[in-house]
Amino acid sequence: MNLIDKFKDSNGEIDVNGIKQIIPYDEPFLFIDRVLKLDKKNIVTIKEVRAEESCFKGHFKGFPIMPGALIVEGLGQAATMLVRYNIPNHEEKDILAYKIRSAKFFRPTFPGQTLRFEAKLIFMFRNIAFVNGNVFRKDKLVSKVKMILAIVNKKSFRSRYSSKK
Repeated sequence: MNLIDKFKDSNGEIDVNGIKQIIPYDEPFLFIDRVLKLDKKNIVTIKEVRAEESCFKGHFKGFPIMPGALIVEGLGQAATMLVRYNIPNHEEKDILAYKIRSAKFFRPTFPGQTLRFEAKLIFMFRNIAFVNGNVFRKDKLVSKVKMILAIVNKKSFRSRYSSKK
């Protein structure tokens, strides 16, 4: 059994508290609220877009629209969870954005809407993971993203950069 499986409830889902135990994110920069499905190749998560989120205070003033970069970030956090599910001793690693190969946006997202992030692990090679993802609002495609994630040793990575400010 994968150590991440211990956070799954009887439906195989992981709530926000479990997510916070697995990936190094917290409010206000956590962009997934629940994992609906997680296996070795796929993850499906959701994000409830709330009007009180800080990005809406200044992005398109008077017309709150979720920034595309934060949609990609939400998908990246889901992809991070997927990659962690596939590596041993994942808690000793950091998963970093290495390259966003493409990102396309098809419709806007507003407060009160729910995003569904679906990421698929295409393949992993050494310390690199290739992930493709789609973001949906209900059954409407919001965004398509192709990304490459780097898997690094947490201790050496953080010690290398902790003194640089």
